[in-house]
Amino acid sequence: MTFEIDAGHAARIEAFHRSFAIERRKLWFQTVIYGALLVAAVVFSAIFSGFSFGELMSGLPDAWRYISSTFPELHYATLGHDLGEWYWNLPRWLELLAETALMSFVGTMAGGIAALLLCFSASRNLMRNNTLYFLSRRFLELARTVPDTVYAMIFVFAFGIGPLAGVLALAVHTTGSLGKLFSEVNESVDTKPIEGVMASGGNWPVIMRLAVLPQVLPNFMSYALLRFEYNIRSASVLGIVGAGGIGEELYLSIRQFDYPDISAIVLLIIIVVMAADLSCEAIRHRMISSESLRYTP
Repeated sequence: MTFEIDAGHAARIEAFHRSFAIERRKLWFQTVIYGALLVAAVVFSAIFSGFSFGELMSGLPDAWRYISSTFPELHYATLGHDLGEWYWNLPRWLELLAETALMSFVGTMAGGIAALLLCFSASRNLMRNNTLYFLSRRFLELARTVPDTVYAMIFVFAFGIGPLAGVLALAVHTTGSLGKLFSEVNESVDTKPIEGVMASGGNWPVIMRLAVLPQVLPNFMSYALLRFEYNIRSASVLGIVGAGGIGEELYLSIRQFDYPDISAIVLLIIIVVMAADLSCEAIRHRMISSESLRYTP
């Protein structure tokens, strides 16, 4: 059996190939242009920032020399004694690590609640009042633009040295960061549930509660867990300015050149961050499984 292609069909095929060739050339041209712009941006940034590859390579041995000096001397014959000398202050460090984790948890909870309250008014598709939308967006920008370390110094001056300053600093910065992420999630919601609640006479808070929140809550929880992991790392640094946690002890060890203590504390921080990451990953997977079962027909 033979198939004959009429002139019209052949012309359409030829037009398709020409159009495909034009689009391919256009894509290649755009790739070259954007690649050149990216390379130029990197080069100019390196020049104006004073980055030097030679200085980087010459400084790497010194960096490794400093890191290697923090490693303790462990011997197989006296391993127990050496580990005991390395972690001589373990009970105190564990107490400060627990304080750091609790600071992160409370700061994330407080910031997450504040972000949840502000994210709906900061979403263009959900807030028709331009003034309230503008104020919400600017407040979230202010909260996340200032580094949490600066907030910690302000709160240490206001409330004194201790974990309260760290919790407040984490809460304010978390509000700005999660508020932006939550509002961006809100701007991609399906409008049909919103129209249904509006048709039944629901006001704005009811629409947010019944039509928007069920759609975005899994993403909100995922972002909040990710922020909790980040806050544990941030809380480990806030102690440097007196905001509580393990950071103050780490900073003291660095200033006193107690090199084995530096590696011991850093290793404990890494273990805590890894534990938090694994726990949050398990919670996220459980949430995803629950959502899949809920919508399985």
